[in-house]
Amino acid sequence: MRVLGVDPGLTRCGVAIIDGAPGRVLVPCHIGVLRTDPGIEIARRLAELEQGLLALVHEHEPEMIAIERVFSQHNVRSAMGTAQAAAMALLIAGRLDVPVALHTPTEVKAAVTGNGRAPKEQVAAMITKVLGLRQAPRPADAADAVAIAICQVWRGTAQRRIAGALAGAGR
Repeated sequence: MRVLGVDPGLTRCGVAIIDGAPGRVLVPCHIGVLRTDPGIEIARRLAELEQGLLALVHEHEPEMIAIERVFSQHNVRSAMGTAQAAAMALLIAGRLDVPVALHTPTEVKAAVTGNGRAPKEQVAAMITKVLGLRQAPRPADAADAVAIAICQVWRGTAQRRIAGALAGAGR
């Protein structure tokens, strides 16, 4: 399965494409950050994010897009930008009929480290080890996107099987 992981952000949006399946080696295809200039209007920034995400989807053809679920933050302005960036990934998924999964930060940390309260350093160390990288992806937004994609590969596959089994049992 090929997953596009998205750590939404308006200034820095982490993105990662990971190939793999539970119990198999995971292969990073792309790890990076889409950046927008805080000095330009919001509509232009969102359009730039959409273009960047769309280019990744067309180039790598993910079977799934996994996005970190936006949660309430103390800074409402920051939360709004994060939600707007997440909406760009959701819009692309909807237009191109790519399945979407949303994961909370706690779910992602638990999937990658076994501890839903793991610090960022532990998450970064684990994804570095799992992917066989020489160093952790930087900045942190890129590492978070990798963790989101890994979470989807490891947890999402099981969740889809369970949902399929339940749907079949209801017939």
